[in-house]
Amino acid sequence: MKITDILLAEHIVFHNIFDHIERVLPRLKTVAEVRVLAALLEDLLRGHSQTEDDLVLAPLEHCLEQMGQRDSFEQEHHEIDANLMRVHKAKTVAEARRLLQHAVTYSRKHFDHEERIVFPLAEKVMKATTLRELGQAWLQKRDALPT
Repeated sequence: MKITDILLAEHIVFHNIFDHIERVLPRLKTVAEVRVLAALLEDLLRGHSQTEDDLVLAPLEHCLEQMGQRDSFEQEHHEIDANLMRVHKAKTVAEARRLLQHAVTYSRKHFDHEERIVFPLAEKVMKATTLRELGQAWLQKRDALPT
């Protein structure tokens, strides 16, 4: 399986998580409840982002730079991370909800950006065998995780 297929499948899972967060967010009563969701999203996104950065974005960095897209991706990452970090410092539930919603919105935008630009670019620039090898590397890394 190609790394781009794996990452797209993860995006589908994330979109379901984003949908769930947006559904329950208005009903959360405390800052602590919002922080728990933010921490979960933060942890999940960290692993996903690390995989994308290491296996896809790093090899394509020169292409993204030439296309004028590299800074945009970095800015989106910064906005997601900053909003998630601010949730942990929020004083009111309304502020925490707003910040988590911003993180979800930026995440959706970032994923769309990757799906429209990065993954097609990877398919075009990288050999199919390389994409499959990167997918295999991801599977081996996943299988090595402690259960």
